[in-house]
Amino acid sequence: MTPRDASDANDNRWSDLDRPPLNGAALRRALVREDGLWCDVEVVQRTGSTNSDLVALVTGEEKADEGAVLVAEEQNAGRGRLDRQWTAPARSGLFFSVLLKPTGVPVERWGWLPLLTGVAVATALSRVAGVDTALKWPNDLLVTVDGEERKAGGILAERAGSDAVVVGIGINVTLRADELPVPGAGSLALAGATTTDRDTVLRAVLRSLEQWYEKWRAAGGDPVASGLQETYAAGCATLGRVVRAELPGGTSITGEAVAVDGDGRLVLATEEGVQQPVGAGDIVHLRPA
Repeated sequence: MTPRDASDANDNRWSDLDRPPLNGAALRRALVREDGLWCDVEVVQRTGSTNSDLVALVTGEEKADEGAVLVAEEQNAGRGRLDRQWTAPARSGLFFSVLLKPTGVPVERWGWLPLLTGVAVATALSRVAGVDTALKWPNDLLVTVDGEERKAGGILAERAGSDAVVVGIGINVTLRADELPVPGAGSLALAGATTTDRDTVLRAVLRSLEQWYEKWRAAGGDPVASGLQETYAAGCATLGRVVRAELPGGTSITGEAVAVDGDGRLVLATEEGVQQPVGAGDIVHLRPA
């Protein structure tokens, strides 16, 4: 891969001693193995969007292999779902994208990739940082701050060409209370994480993602055989709640979230007694489980 902005000539990477820069060389030594998924880990100081950069590589003249990882210390055009902006101070979080080519998995099962990534991230954060991370369907990462549920991260998956998916992950690590972009935001530090070392957290997340991805791919993308559907449901904070699904086109559905079906859709039981699957939309939690 070619760095988008590897220069820090106008930026002091050590301006905030509580937020040291990532060590790209050490990350590559720890994560890139001959028989492993990750083929390269590149850290750049600044870019618009790591997702956009990887998608451009796949669809442009310069090709990227499966397992390419691009990490930015700062993004100035980061994107969340529904084209929402994702902004945070430099080195306050982990902002990275990975390139996956799930050969052998039917395309109709690729929709499980953002949910799989959520499971992998939540598993890693619990193990390495001691933070109980819940999943809000389809791809938000929730932590508890002062007894309140807060969003500390998100996932965005995009098709890239005919055979690849780029999955972007953003995690607020050391974001302070006075830096929160919205009242409902949070971070690992605010949730009482036992470590906020971004190198350590990134290694744990990528290793967990590799394990889940290989298990899912070996099962042909079957969410039941791979254990993905059961594990996602167990960690999904949306299930059991009354929610409002705000759908594309301006319509909405309100009901109790009762299941995640075999296609990764959220199933709502409405007051009319109808079970309605939702494949895309913005979910608003209306009542605690």
